[in-house]
Amino acid sequence: MKLFFSSIGLLCVLAFNCAAQTDGNDGEINFVETSWPQALKRAAAQHKYIFVDAYATWCGPCKMLKATTFKNSKAAAFYNQNFINVALDMERGNNPQLAQAWGMRAYPTLIIFDSKGKIVLNTVGFITAKDLVRFGEEALRRGKVI
Repeated sequence: MKLFFSSIGLLCVLAFNCAAQTDGNDGEINFVETSWPQALKRAAAQHKYIFVDAYATWCGPCKMLKATTFKNSKAAAFYNQNFINVALDMERGNNPQLAQAWGMRAYPTLIIFDSKGKIVLNTVGFITAKDLVRFGEEALRRGKVI
């Protein structure tokens, strides 16, 4: 009998643990790993704007965004529903050319693009989750996507 209850207890723990893991990504912004051309294609196919976190690995405020703002559940729900989210290390691959084309001068730079690659709205520096949601809402209003 003791073995039976131990087995039931173990199954409950495993089931709870698996459920918790499935919901884990809902609490943070899901950034897709893709190239800029692929992000544009994806945005056009899904009729969404693109949210870009343009960062550098050495950037302190960039790390703070990842550790706090991007892990806020309200910001995550809003961005995961409304945008194709892309994080780009602006010092790798072809990204320095993108940084130059986009006129970037500091990190982090947060940019929202339409599906054709036109900048709708941008901001530089660390922002709170509440301000990030406002930023996204403003971009959608400007493009009348809301």
